Amino acid sequence: MAGGVAMIIRPDGASLLFMTQPDHARLAADLLDQWTGIGDHPRRDALRLAAREHDNGWRELDEEIVFDGAAGRALDFIDAPDRVKQRVWPRGVDRLAAASAYAAALVAQHAIAVYDSHRDEPAWAAFFAAMRQRRDELRAAAGRTPGELDADYLYLSVVDLLSLTFCNGWRDGRERFAVRTYADDRGIIVSPSPFAAAVPLRVRARRLANRPYASAAEMRAALEEAPVEIVEGEARGPAAS
Repeated sequence: MAGGVAMIIRPDGASLLFMTQPDHARLAADLLDQWTGIGDHPRRDALRLAAREHDNGWRELDEEIVFDGAAGRALDFIDAPDRVKQRVWPRGVDRLAAASAYAAALVAQHAIAVYDSHRDEPAWAAFFAAMRQRRDELRAAAGRTPGELDADYLYLSVVDLLSLTFCNGWRDGRERFAVRTYADDRGIIVSPSPFAAAVPLRVRARRLANRPYASAAEMRAALEEAPVEIVEGEARGPAAS
């Protein structure tokens, strides 16, 4: 994280916790490893690679800072401008395609899914067309069917949501593919849980005072000086709550 600002920003009392998108993605991959039966999945390696690298397109933004000068604050991955979001995903998909066409196809599908609420907006039309074309090209290159991709995407979508819920501390319920989750003081509750037991959660963060900053450079300097701390918890089913 040195030299940059994270794209996940979690309020914590009088502080803000900053986490990078790659650290969130590593946690998603760790959660996938604990998914019951995943070890027998014939495409487990590609699924894990997709989970671990699905946000690699944000890497440059973690380093350059997306800063609102009027408010004196950094913008997280939700509040970043649409033009920023739209350039992140093609970059990430193409970067991953060099390692695995199928993992990259899953990430292209993820880009389509997470911005579905924009699908009817003219400003997003070119983005969706490009992502669909790239997804289909990569899927075909990997020799996989549309049905296989749809079934496999469930894993990436769910572990992404679980990791984001923990990293952001989202207390309101969120749901994907009929898996519902929310955060509490111990971590996250998942229903139905895809895990055989409670799963430990660990993600790196840096803590800053929750105040306006004069510039992106001032905030970056403060982040560089802030020590890394580990945010811990567990993912558990409702029966363990």
